[in-house]
Amino acid sequence: MSDIAIPLTGLRVEAPPTVASRSLIEIGLADAYAALASPIGDVFVAWNGRGLSAIGPADDDAFEDWFARDIGRPLYPADRLPDRLERAIDRRLAGDRSTKIRLDLRGSSPFEQSVWMKAAQIPFGEVRPYGWVAAEIGKPLAMRAVGSALGRNPIPLVIPCHRVVRTDGTIGEYALGSDKKRAVLTAEGVDLARLEGLASSGIRYIGSDTTKIFCLPTCRHARRVTDRHRVEFHSQAEGQARGYRACRVCRPGPAGVAA
Repeated sequence: MSDIAIPLTGLRVEAPPTVASRSLIEIGLADAYAALASPIGDVFVAWNGRGLSAIGPADDDAFEDWFARDIGRPLYPADRLPDRLERAIDRRLAGDRSTKIRLDLRGSSPFEQSVWMKAAQIPFGEVRPYGWVAAEIGKPLAMRAVGSALGRNPIPLVIPCHRVVRTDGTIGEYALGSDKKRAVLTAEGVDLARLEGLASSGIRYIGSDTTKIFCLPTCRHARRVTDRHRVEFHSQAEGQARGYRACRVCRPGPAGVAA
């Protein structure tokens, strides 16, 4: 039997409308977004073939407008996140820092990325001041710039800028709103009343008279110090003058650096 040629003259074949958008998303020239439950309610999560690109309030118009203005790529709604990405984000939000998530941070500066990656190292349920972040990235005088970079964080929650507080220990502002910052820190187990009480008293560090080590107040070692052995310091110089050294885990910073 011979092959039969079927003429295709006049035949128009069109790809489904979603093929073009899926291709753009896969190569990172556009992004998809879908809703995800979080400790502060539903949020929108955007992603593309390069990685997770944005998280914001679950408000269609506001999120799309912000994405168009700040990210500048086409954005398409999706029914849900890819299963693997959703599981990874859920684990991160539960405190598992070992879970790897690819991030698409195109358009941000090396300084911004250094600030965000340092914030990502702050443990679940702990906070660090702006001065700590600045000192850790080798820019001890750049606290204001650190605050500005955190305010531009496009991936809050996964990059936990909510764990960075003011130098005086007060909670401070947050890209998603100060009420959301308080809610997510509370969900992580941070005792905000205690933290704010210390701040109002000018207490910056907690020491142990058995180890002769002082820590930032939410450091896991500071939380284990019993009232009997607890010593409070207003400054690093005060602790050092009494023979205490800085914790090597929370790394309060060298003397003279505001933390």
